[in-house]
Amino acid sequence: MNRMTAAAQAEERTATYQDVLDAPPHRVAEVLAGTLYTQPRPASHHARASSGLGAKIGTPFDYGDSGPGGWWIIDEPELHLRMDIVVPDLAGWRRTTMPTYPDVAYFEIVPDWICEVLSPSTRRIDLSEKRTIYAREGVVHLWFVDPDTRTLEVFRLHKGQWLLLATLTGSAPVSQPPFEAISFPLDALWADAGGAKESGEDENG
Repeated sequence: MNRMTAAAQAEERTATYQDVLDAPPHRVAEVLAGTLYTQPRPASHHARASSGLGAKIGTPFDYGDSGPGGWWIIDEPELHLRMDIVVPDLAGWRRTTMPTYPDVAYFEIVPDWICEVLSPSTRRIDLSEKRTIYAREGVVHLWFVDPDTRTLEVFRLHKGQWLLLATLTGSAPVSQPPFEAISFPLDALWADAGGAKESGEDENG
């Protein structure tokens, strides 16, 4: 009789939420198709792009400052989508989808928009397993920001498949679904973006 080794049995065991809770605090833990994945916290350029995009979109769409409002824009929410546990870099819910902000450990309502900021450690699962999960769950809008190639790809779900709407590079204006009401240059997301005042510069020149 063949006996599986303990390592093989552990490898075949379906990961659970407890595995996510037990993961080291300095790692981002996700469960995709029953497999636990842990990734390092975002590196500095990744974090800059993610936080910059959150600010550009969150200010007008979440807080309604110089924009239409009507959204919840959240950094790194933990989403429980059926048996999968995913942590996108950014997610947004229309307030018609999620009328009140829940007091919960994780979200079970499917977002209307998700953005993944690609990095060498996350690129493969972002573009494969996670993209498949988002399509299955009916996320309508999906963006991929790549700080290395300095690009933004914008997708919309159409009949269960991702339709590429735009690929932006350089300083192209970002005014894409579902956030067409605003515009900002793509290169504002990168760490060396111009326009910031030098340290100590007087506001009046």
